[in-house]
Amino acid sequence: MLFRNKKWWLVLGLVGLMAVLSGCAPADHTTTTEDLLKGNFWEKNVVYWFALMLDTFADWFTGSYGLSILLLTIIVRTLILPLTLKQYRSSKAMQAIQPEMQKIRQKFKDNPQKQQEETMKLFQQHQINPLAGCLPLLIQMPIFIALYNAIYWNPDIRTHEFLWLQLGEKDPYYILPVIAAITTFIQSKMMPQQPNNPMQAILLIFPVLIFVMAMSFPAALPLYWIYSNIYTIIQNYFLYVRSSDKGKAKEAPAK
Repeated sequence: MLFRNKKWWLVLGLVGLMAVLSGCAPADHTTTTEDLLKGNFWEKNVVYWFALMLDTFADWFTGSYGLSILLLTIIVRTLILPLTLKQYRSSKAMQAIQPEMQKIRQKFKDNPQKQQEETMKLFQQHQINPLAGCLPLLIQMPIFIALYNAIYWNPDIRTHEFLWLQLGEKDPYYILPVIAAITTFIQSKMMPQQPNNPMQAILLIFPVLIFVMAMSFPAALPLYWIYSNIYTIIQNYFLYVRSSDKGKAKEAPAK
């Protein structure tokens, strides 16, 4: 169906963008935060502010850019929380209309175009945006790219040591890629499963892609990813797991 194809192309496009980033690290490009103001539109209006926040937060934590990235992650994820809540409501609405969608598939199984039309009518009737689940991902991609630039262009961050890592170099022990893949898998499994949804397949592929790309990124990027995944796991616990348990408790017959 059309809206599903759009989701596939969106996800594959984002994965392709991250793959390109992983292969084009400008190792000879360094610049101070102040010099970003002399750069192009992207550098002085986007990357500069991320670099400034990272420098400021690092000063708060006695020079620790690892903790600076953590604080930046919390701020970014909290700012996009309204979009995440919109995604949650859309997901719940999609679950509610699954029986009606199944009837449409059965009724028009030999007429894909009519099936698409009736499905879109159903979405409009219930005010559901099937692409709402992609919004948080779309918002995070420019953030991810800006963070990539802010980290890799800043010599202070590239040479900074945090735990066993040098943030501008790949994790030599592949610990971050493994943790990034595991936390990506956990957060995807916490999402409600919808029958006959091709996006479920790509959610299973994502942890593998994350692992492969995290091996190529400077350690600061998988670190950001892990922080973001942990935030999402905690968030999904309250949105999906805990609310689901409460719902089952209400439905359970009194003894």
